[in-house]
Amino acid sequence: MLTRQIHDGVSWIDAAGRAFDGTGSLGNGAAMRVAPLGAYFAGDKARLVAEAIASAEVTHAHPEGKAGAVAVAVAAGWVTARSNPAPASTELLEAAYALTPDGETRRGIAAAMRVPFVASPAHAARVLGNGSRISAPDTVPVCLWLAARHIDDYREALWATVGIAGDIDTNCAIVGGIVALAVGRRGIPSEWLEARESIPLRRVD
Repeated sequence: MLTRQIHDGVSWIDAAGRAFDGTGSLGNGAAMRVAPLGAYFAGDKARLVAEAIASAEVTHAHPEGKAGAVAVAVAAGWVTARSNPAPASTELLEAAYALTPDGETRRGIAAAMRVPFVASPAHAARVLGNGSRISAPDTVPVCLWLAARHIDDYREALWATVGIAGDIDTNCAIVGGIVALAVGRRGIPSEWLEARESIPLRRVD
């Protein structure tokens, strides 16, 4: 466990790199948490990519784990920089593809650009994966496709994402993080907001 190794004095860089027999994790944790970072650095593509990589390597040292974080961060930044992006457009996918490091995740995004938006989410998942392999290449491409397809409808985006099964919570975190930036708080169903678990927050000045 990473935290135990760090507690025992191992540097976090070494601990993250030792995971999975020394390859580092190529999973989805970095991709599923990175959308706010992408929004924050939306105005600076080079900084956005660098910060996405830095945010990933703490826990996901494998190149594909970092690539997944970059792809989602770029998509989030692309959405943030635009008002009312058109649904069912490949522009979001193209933006992510352009800045994602070469590898399986990037090739998956290229494949996603070739899946027509008139296709069903189930078909897209059969072609691109649905996260069941718990890896960025099997998760990020289909999530970007779903986000692009439903960029103006948060409710439908998440129901479509749930419908492909696989790693549902991760998929919904990625898709929801991107689409929420497009629709804003008002675009999130009020009953969903009201049903959230209360989290006590304390302001620190």
